[in-house]
Amino acid sequence: MSKKIVIAGAGIGGLCAALALAKRGFQVAVYEQSLHLGEIGAGLQLSPNAMHVLQVLGIADEAKAKAFIPASAVMRHYQTGKKYFTVPLADTARQKYGANYLHIHRADLHTVLKCACEKLNVSIHLGQAIRSYQHCPQNWDPNNLTLRNLTIQFENSESLEADVLIGADGIKSHVQSCMLGQTPAEFTGQVAWRGVVEANKLPKGLIQSNANLWVGPGKHFVSYYLRGGDLINFVAVQERTDWQKESWNEPGDINELRDTFKGWHPEVTELLGATKSCFLWALFDRQPLTQWTDRSVALLGDACHPMLPFLAQGAAMAIEDSYALAHCLANENDTQTALKSYQNIRLTRTSNIQLAARKNAGLYHMSSPLAQAKLAVLSGLSNLGISDRVAVNKLDFIYAYNIVEQLN
Repeated sequence: MSKKIVIAGAGIGGLCAALALAKRGFQVAVYEQSLHLGEIGAGLQLSPNAMHVLQVLGIADEAKAKAFIPASAVMRHYQTGKKYFTVPLADTARQKYGANYLHIHRADLHTVLKCACEKLNVSIHLGQAIRSYQHCPQNWDPNNLTLRNLTIQFENSESLEADVLIGADGIKSHVQSCMLGQTPAEFTGQVAWRGVVEANKLPKGLIQSNANLWVGPGKHFVSYYLRGGDLINFVAVQERTDWQKESWNEPGDINELRDTFKGWHPEVTELLGATKSCFLWALFDRQPLTQWTDRSVALLGDACHPMLPFLAQGAAMAIEDSYALAHCLANENDTQTALKSYQNIRLTRTSNIQLAARKNAGLYHMSSPLAQAKLAVLSGLSNLGISDRVAVNKLDFIYAYNIVEQLN
């Protein structure tokens, strides 16, 4: 009898894990609390470290066909537009790191993953929220393949048995709460606005074909193209404490957003001027965990390492997790050993990137004399042509990592 693996959550991390496991021959069932399958939100960035996994899963070309390849990542002053650094992407990233750097709509990546899962007979169940789990001590015998060692409970009081449970159910993970106890996420004192604009609503060439990052006092603004250049996605982060709703579907006041970024560079203000609607949500964070597993249960993605959006690595880390998880379960006979190996492979890297993303908030928002001094140094190095190399070296530890090569 093959292992029956249950995944809580049908977001990008959950479906990527399901696909990676199904490709290894596991019987996989995904349970999603929402009644409708689909990704909320808009754009995300798939750096080369994530694309290596999509390549081996056989979906990189499909993702690329729906995406946009940015020329560079550029950080600029919020008013003058002066460049602090430029990191070449496009062909440079592909040649240096062995994979593309893509901007893709969340819904498009989600659709690619869903279709690939369905082709491998992954069952996806909607409107079923996993509440908790219990190990079955009387059945715990790894040598007896006729017994399942887990009982999983749903919000509707139904239950099922499985061999492995993966909690890919986000920052408010019920699986994590069952494993480690209730520990509420911490409000960061920052909120994020997001929106999408049709590119033909703006003057041609106004928005450069980069990952555009504008940094200013107490806030920053990111914009980039999606769907081959047909759409422009933006995320704007602001320091404020009067909004703590976490829902990605909460409408924001577009006039308030325009006022918030009044006086910024015309690339920002004209983009917001063409925006008809936006959404607003509060950014929450957790300290890095030291435990992701409990016998035959493991956490994945935001359930164990929620990422602030200051390095654009949230989806990428969940994708890396998925490959490591499938690799370990396929190469270890004992589930508990396999999940411990998975945790050991992933914990240090994700913790380092969590903390690095958190540090970037101060830099992007000029929020301290030290951050202002760093930006002044970057500006000076930019005049000498050095800041680009500094920025590239800072990002190499993320982009140059190839988990497929690491584990094979």
